[in-house]
Amino acid sequence: MTPSPVGMRCPDCATQSGKAVRLPVLSGQSDKPVVTLTLIGLCLLGYLLSGGFPFGTGQNQIFYEGALAAAPIGAGGQYWRLVTSGFLHAGLMHLAFNMILLWFIGSQMEPQLGRARFLTLYVVSLLGGSFGALLLSPNAVTVGASGAIFGLMGAASAIIYARGGNPLQSGIGMLLVFNLVFSFVLSNVSIGGHLGGLAAGALAGGAFVMAEKRGQPALGWAACAGIAVVAVVGSLVLAAASTPSFIG
Repeated sequence: MTPSPVGMRCPDCATQSGKAVRLPVLSGQSDKPVVTLTLIGLCLLGYLLSGGFPFGTGQNQIFYEGALAAAPIGAGGQYWRLVTSGFLHAGLMHLAFNMILLWFIGSQMEPQLGRARFLTLYVVSLLGGSFGALLLSPNAVTVGASGAIFGLMGAASAIIYARGGNPLQSGIGMLLVFNLVFSFVLSNVSIGGHLGGLAAGALAGGAFVMAEKRGQPALGWAACAGIAVVAVVGSLVLAAASTPSFIG
């Protein structure tokens, strides 16, 4: 992949001339990816607290009390797992891959969208990923920031498309395609988490652009809040439905 002003491009694309497509700038942009760095720091902290450094696997009691699983949510009311699971990782390679991807995407998106919008997209995508994971694999123990990261890629693609661009020409579209393929090829991957985060992020990103086109940016924030609520309520319903009830 070759660095370019619009992101990473494949060697063949880098030698071709043509109109570059940049992620459209929305109002309120910031200069430095502070939120991205903070999110990476929280994921590193989560891995540390879960026993990941220096020689552990990152799967101690904190790991299992923060991971996403239907039973403790539905029966135990442990709703925090919908969020904390996104800051835990099952091993150093899992953490490293997600953090590299988060930095690559966040360092480009956050300065152009602004910290508040970027953080909102991340949170909405994280919740969407939790919903997707519970929908397709409610009995699995799921961790990782990949659902939120897929949401960022989906949001970037939706924003570019809504502004009349081609996401594939920005590099982010191809990155999304590659990671989607790997989601179905590799084992021990939460397909539901990836697809749920992708859908939530794409909807939220598109909502921001359409709201600004209408001159009513508040509608974008309201849409994001609505997507988050649907994801949380849906997750709780799925968790409750997946938890056996005993009458005695």
